[in-house]
Amino acid sequence: MPLPLEGLSAVVTGAGRGLGRAEALELARLGAAVVVNDYGQPGRDGSGQASAGPAAEVAAEIRESGGRAVAHTGDVADFRQARELVGLAITEFGKLDILVNNAGILRDRMIFSMTEDEWDSVIRVHLKGHFNTTHFAAAHWRDGAKAAGAEVYGRIVNTSSEAFLAGSAGQPNYAAAKGGIVGLTTSTALALAKYGVTANVICPRARTRMTADVFEGFQEPDEGSLDPLAPEHVAPLVGYLASPAAARVNGQLLVVHGGMVAVVERPRVQAKFDSKQETFTYDELDALLTPHYAERPPRETFAAAEVLGLKRG
Repeated sequence: MPLPLEGLSAVVTGAGRGLGRAEALELARLGAAVVVNDYGQPGRDGSGQASAGPAAEVAAEIRESGGRAVAHTGDVADFRQARELVGLAITEFGKLDILVNNAGILRDRMIFSMTEDEWDSVIRVHLKGHFNTTHFAAAHWRDGAKAAGAEVYGRIVNTSSEAFLAGSAGQPNYAAAKGGIVGLTTSTALALAKYGVTANVICPRARTRMTADVFEGFQEPDEGSLDPLAPEHVAPLVGYLASPAAARVNGQLLVVHGGMVAVVERPRVQAKFDSKQETFTYDELDALLTPHYAERPPRETFAAAEVLGLKRG
């Protein structure tokens, strides 16, 4: 039987290590040709030996396993370099079918302590990085659909976080960027559906170099068993969302970790109040909203903190 992604090509950003690496390897295992993106230049490994860099090493690993892969070390948050990344997939493999946006950084700080640079850098890499690659991939697919007069094949898998869903007090920049990515994804899903393209977003929980401090001492694996927070728990969902089987999955948000996938429902209206005159007055709002919130738990907000308790049943 043919592999699910045979004949397709993919770009995975932030794929030199951790979650992105696992995703790139999984897409290649399922048959896709992969552009492995990770920002940086060749350097030296821990022993002082010359290293080709993490992106090149992952690409080599894919080729050694019989797959097709090339490395790209550009900055996805740079508009020109993001264009070159998408262009590399088209030049190398003839087309782009799958875009997995994973690249990101952390600069954790409480809102009252956060610097402007800590805010800007996280928004730039996560949110602008997602936009840049999506912009050029979307243009490629739209042009292809118009030229063919028919739908094309396109899959976008973006990466948000439970920090957005649950509200993470020490990560206002990260939570804001990840919330923005959800909005970007749902907008893109609606805009590109007529061209045959889907866009979905995942909230993975994974122990990687970037999140080592976040998950320190959290859910340690039993001896000889796979870490519940291993990136390998996330990669199969990315492979599925990138596949033809997921053609009807569009504009969705899924939480994934530790052998569990949860489909998150869209927000719903909890209550609605109508003014008795043309417009509300302060007194009328006070009479309606104050008793309404007096009956609500004091720490209950729009954040869905219960997602942090999700685990394999």
